[in-house]
Amino acid sequence: MPETDFCKRIKAVRKRLKLSQEEFAQELGVSFTTVNRWENGKTLPSKLAMARFEAFCSKKSDDEA
Repeated sequence: MPETDFCKRIKAVRKRLKLSQEEFAQELGVSFTTVNRWENGKTLPSKLAMARFEAFCSKKSDDEA
């Protein structure tokens, strides 16, 4: 996934859920700084962090169904 796509996606997911970066970070088990860097395109998530993000999205999708 290109960096800009991930930046947009993570920010969109967080905003749709009405979570602050701090709250979103807690949900994913990462730091606020990490979420901030992802959203601003300064870093990309590790494989583990990406797996957590995907699992989180899947769970939220199931919760809304």
